[in-house]
Amino acid sequence: MQQILLGGHENGKLLINAAMANRHGMISGATGTGKTVTLQVLAEGFSQLGVPVFMADIKGDLSGIAKPGTAHEKISQRLQTIAVEGFQFGAKPAVFWDLLAEKGHPVRTTLSEIGPLLISHLLELNDTQTGILYSCFKIADDQGMLLLDLKDLRSLLTWMADNAKQLKSEYGNISSASVGAIQRRLLVLEQQGAEQFFAEPAIDIADFCRTDFSGNGVVSILDATRLSTHSPRLYAAFLLWLLAELFETFPEVGDNDKPKLVLFFDEAHLLFDQAPKPLIDKIEQIVRLIRSKGVGVYFISQSPLDIPESVLGQLGLKIQHALRAYTPKDKKVIKAVAETFRSNPKIDTEQAISNLKTGEALVSSLNSDGSPSPVERVLICPPASRVGPLTESERKQHIERSPYQGRYDQLLDRESAYEMLKQQAEKKTELLEQREETTTRKHSRPRSSNRQSVGEAFIKSAARSIGSQIGRQIIRGVLGSLLGGRR
Repeated sequence: MQQILLGGHENGKLLINAAMANRHGMISGATGTGKTVTLQVLAEGFSQLGVPVFMADIKGDLSGIAKPGTAHEKISQRLQTIAVEGFQFGAKPAVFWDLLAEKGHPVRTTLSEIGPLLISHLLELNDTQTGILYSCFKIADDQGMLLLDLKDLRSLLTWMADNAKQLKSEYGNISSASVGAIQRRLLVLEQQGAEQFFAEPAIDIADFCRTDFSGNGVVSILDATRLSTHSPRLYAAFLLWLLAELFETFPEVGDNDKPKLVLFFDEAHLLFDQAPKPLIDKIEQIVRLIRSKGVGVYFISQSPLDIPESVLGQLGLKIQHALRAYTPKDKKVIKAVAETFRSNPKIDTEQAISNLKTGEALVSSLNSDGSPSPVERVLICPPASRVGPLTESERKQHIERSPYQGRYDQLLDRESAYEMLKQQAEKKTELLEQREETTTRKHSRPRSSNRQSVGEAFIKSAARSIGSQIGRQIIRGVLGSLLGGRR
């Protein structure tokens, strides 16, 4: 049985059974109580077992896992207290990624792969606007147009608004006001850096699932320092897309001795804040089913109550760092958190949550038979890698030596909806100019021009193209099959 040493308690060491790691988990606690170190220890343990790890770095201090730690008096004391044998400082293989393409390799995907449900949530659309967005994707499907980037979506929305009457019978009412609202939200999204994310080449999910030449799982670190503050919905949409993409692409594996991949999602409340119920339902469904694909999901947040009960009930490993009770509301939260653990007659869980020291946590894991263990007060092991971030020069050198250097750097711009509609407009304009010249030669006396503007030609040409059915359908990923869509 493969295990990860998490820490020690009065009865000995606490070991996490790797075979139960795909039953998911939670690391929670107030700021500064040790959540990041606990996450780092778990990530190192999985990597050591050959399990690839993906984690979102919100505060920017997880990059230190790529460098060995250094000796310190407090580390020596903790190792002695837990009675850790054979401890050695060491780094883990790490790759840096960034949706904004600033502090790591670019991470991109297309609008077609994200799908209308997540985009509607990302743009904070109401029901009417969401319906129009679904119509937009349906039109793109019917016409064989690829929706890859934001300019594809903008151009098709503009065309829909200008041809609402012709489209009403087949695609429903399309309000120009609603289309305008969607367009404005797309502009805001662009300013937040989303244009870098919705593009090609799209990320290959397999690149998050590698091991190095020594058999250690590669730790993929997504820099989310700017995302979490400037564009939290983009951050949440990416994580949800990643979950769904893994669910749809990974085969069933049954009960393995260890996971195929482990995900750590920091600031987990952003996944669920203001999410519509259909999306929450799908998240719950994916979390429940993805463990059969050998994927473990670990949420990191200040309180377990940030996670919906339907998801919280599926988490096998619960690690609770200290919470402070300054108000009556805080006390109620602590009481509710205490009730999520299996009780231990030796521990007053509610009182312990308030009294935990930095680096201590209340832990409940799963036994080999799948039952939750009684809660234990645990002193967390120190990580073998550096606690704290890499310097800018260290990060740059690490990225330059990465096996993925250059693979995703060059943007691609394939023919998609924007280019197809533009070409149609240009052809129509050229035809109209030829007709105008012919008409001018036939009539000797001057007359006012009937020449159409490029915009008018664009509209008529695109409207005419709707009447034909082009034979190809674009692949719709990300929650598509779960929502009954086509893939």
